[in-house]
Amino acid sequence: MKKSNDTTIALLIDGDNAAPRRLAAILEEVSKQGTITVRRIYGDWTSNGMSGWKELLNANAIQPVQQFAYTKGKNSTDSALIIDAMDLLHGGRVDAFCIVSSDSDYTRLATRLRESGLYVMGVGEKKTPDAFVQACERFIYVENLETVDEPKATGKTAKQKATPPLSANSAFMRLFRKAFNMAKDDDDMALLSNIGQALRRLDPGFDPRSYDHGSLSSLVNALQDKLDVDREAEKGNRVVVRMKG
Repeated sequence: MKKSNDTTIALLIDGDNAAPRRLAAILEEVSKQGTITVRRIYGDWTSNGMSGWKELLNANAIQPVQQFAYTKGKNSTDSALIIDAMDLLHGGRVDAFCIVSSDSDYTRLATRLRESGLYVMGVGEKKTPDAFVQACERFIYVENLETVDEPKATGKTAKQKATPPLSANSAFMRLFRKAFNMAKDDDDMALLSNIGQALRRLDPGFDPRSYDHGSLSSLVNALQDKLDVDREAEKGNRVVVRMKG
């Protein structure tokens, strides 16, 4: 994917499989990757289930695509979205795709788009099957886009509600060690940016927000018991990480 603001993105939303209340947060997150030049949402607009989307379409310049449910119990929305995605692919109109759905039916589509050299981002709930998550180059969980104001705990309440340190999360530490080993140099040091790239190659759904941290830098700072973290001001303030022990 291009690393500049001229990246063009096709945003394709499965309206049967996404919540309208999260649209603003999704648009903001996707826009960080480039310019959304195609905005389409698919569903049966004659059904009551799509009513929540209707008032958002004009305000966000999203084109609704009608897809009737020809057979009861069958979702034809995915077929319409897949056909449009392939048309956009062969038309060469965009550099990247963002598929908003928690449905594993889009796994092969994501794989096919990546085989053609395009960047594919997925956006869905944490219940999304791992097959679809892994088929994307990056996957954003919508739960991480929700801002929750947590009350400050004090006294005994704070101690009772204290969460275990991040280093106690064995699954995360296994993932982090793999990423560190991929990113480290001959001196057993690794740039934080390279660790971040390795983490997303290993797990497209990796996001510091899943661990209650707003950035990768904040996350590694929470691992002071396992890592030595140095900021090299003379080299552009880059961050270098070493594993302890």
